[in-house]
Amino acid sequence: MENPRFIESKELWRHPHPEQTQMYAFQHHIEEQHGLSFRNYKDFHQWSVSNPASFWQEVLRWTGVRLHQPYSSTFDPSAPMFPRPHFFPGCTLNFAENLLFPSTDPDPESIAVIGATETTREYVSWASLRERVRQCANAMRAHGLCKGDRVACYLANHANALIVMLAATSIGAIYTGVSPDTGVSAVLDRLVQIEPILLFADNAVQYNAKTHETHGNVSQIASSLPCLKTVIIFNTIPSCPFDLDSIVQGPSTSTISYGSFLSNLSSEEPIKFNSLPPDHPIYILYSSGTTGPPKPIVHSSLGVLLQHKKEHVLHCNIGAGDRSFYYTTITWMMAHWLYSALSSGSSVILYDGSPFQPHGQMSLPLLIDELEITHFGTSAKYLSVLEQSNIMPKQSHPQARLPSLRSIFSTGSPLSPSTFEYTYRAFGPGILLGSITGGTDILSLFGAPNPLLPVYAGEIQCIGLGMSVRCYDSTTGHDITDTGEPGELICDVPFPCQPCMFWPPGPEGEKKYKSSYFNKFEKDGGRKGEHVWCHGDFVRFNPRTGGMWMLGRSDGVLKPGGVRFGSSEIYNIILKYFSNEVEDSLCIGRRREKDKDETVVLFLQMAEGQQFNDQLVRKVKDIIRKELSGRHVPGFIEETPAIPVTVNGKKVEGAVKQILSGMNIKTGASVANKECLEFYREWAAKHD
Repeated sequence: MENPRFIESKELWRHPHPEQTQMYAFQHHIEEQHGLSFRNYKDFHQWSVSNPASFWQEVLRWTGVRLHQPYSSTFDPSAPMFPRPHFFPGCTLNFAENLLFPSTDPDPESIAVIGATETTREYVSWASLRERVRQCANAMRAHGLCKGDRVACYLANHANALIVMLAATSIGAIYTGVSPDTGVSAVLDRLVQIEPILLFADNAVQYNAKTHETHGNVSQIASSLPCLKTVIIFNTIPSCPFDLDSIVQGPSTSTISYGSFLSNLSSEEPIKFNSLPPDHPIYILYSSGTTGPPKPIVHSSLGVLLQHKKEHVLHCNIGAGDRSFYYTTITWMMAHWLYSALSSGSSVILYDGSPFQPHGQMSLPLLIDELEITHFGTSAKYLSVLEQSNIMPKQSHPQARLPSLRSIFSTGSPLSPSTFEYTYRAFGPGILLGSITGGTDILSLFGAPNPLLPVYAGEIQCIGLGMSVRCYDSTTGHDITDTGEPGELICDVPFPCQPCMFWPPGPEGEKKYKSSYFNKFEKDGGRKGEHVWCHGDFVRFNPRTGGMWMLGRSDGVLKPGGVRFGSSEIYNIILKYFSNEVEDSLCIGRRREKDKDETVVLFLQMAEGQQFNDQLVRKVKDIIRKELSGRHVPGFIEETPAIPVTVNGKKVEGAVKQILSGMNIKTGASVANKECLEFYREWAAKHD
């Protein structure tokens, strides 16, 4: 029986010429090579997950991955998901080389990178990018950096951060990035675990038309990392002095300017791309760390490269001459995802600054026009802010015409149906709006855009090729994908961008890795002990369209009276009906040891000048009851002064849920505004 919530899924977009897309060409290539005929994308996707060895081999060839040595095999399809199987054993490659010398062979004098701030622009050609990476890599070697060493960046999202990453990975060192808006405790929670030997930092950063010095934070970080050999300071804001000599540091650490770092290098020494196995680590990212120490998640070169090229070339239709943008910091995985667009021949735009400077809420739409951005990525929160203000870029003054724009990508949290419809009204009917989902854990996507499929309001278009994603009942562990009922997002076939390990290497990291994904479910209908990847997301699939609805994180699932639903269902109602009155909201399930059932608590942060009152509470309850059900109606609706968020802007539901449920938790430094948690502690005590 069809789930009634999906009957009215509204189609918003359909590609006028799907035969002109790279996904279409690749599908027909597979049909010709393998003697197949797919009726639709569902058939194509099923072939990709039923024949993963053939599929990933075809992706590697089609997207032009540059190898030094050929592979001896693809991978063993009978291997379990954990321990992670080896893909393309025997081959060697270099990650940085694939980004700097893409198979599309761009003109060396054409633009590779545009660095944009609130007030400045920097244009970097492919030739200049390669030269700057050469200089940086050779300086790293001169300062003792070797394969496997860790390089850390405490940098804003600018060209030098990308250059450091490319230089480090050209050698075989492992790169990690943390944004300067991250507090010292949160930085050290991460870097102490991985022991970097080089630290790159800005002398200052600018945000929202203000300059913020970094000296104090850099000094605290450097003094707490005895593993550091060298701290290198970029003169990012020339008007802001930085006293190198007064940095507090360990006895074996030196602090120098980037100019000094590059001094005494031979101008003749070419860049060397170390030839490395496909599982060689390139990146360390981190779990959220909101209720404990963040776990360092390590990603490998070929896994990242292959997955990103598949997503960019096929799912996003990115190619030579395009200009790709994502509003991100270097902490967030979307920075790494954006960097890889270079390997498809696209230019990348690295933006550092407020999304609302210097032209208020028109700042980024005007940037799209100025820099001729073709693929624009942002967060669901940013689009909802524009929706709440009813910003219409093509009708505003100054006006954004947006002739270059082909796609908008949104992630970070579920994109509500009303925001889908707003985006098409505001940015035009001809764009592909791709709500995407994946995460730091895989450094890529499970739910992806697709130029061959329609866009439906509220839905992620499809599951990416090669990703065998299903929906499991949280209690029984049965596959309920085709029922339209909500459940856990799982993946039951190995994929190359699984982390290569958790830090530290060895039994401790292996234990963290297994417990993070593989302890919850066995494969429904599979062999005894055949565990599947459980991602921690709560989803449901539309049986009619094949699209996926993201309902929130599993640890934030609400279960009043045994009825399970995601917090995003409540957030969608608040945004659709109360965007003028309510700035933000937080929906939590509370169940203490003494409680027989869970109570839904909805906190509302009021918009400026708006009053919280009983009339608003009644109206919210009435609309939730009408639009969803009586079981969805919160037991409490309360005003809050602030919603806790991570440094990446994601709502922190887990910590508040634990506080309200009477648990004693140590809040991690990754909560950007953790002082606001005191309100929730006081609320919990008052309503005990």
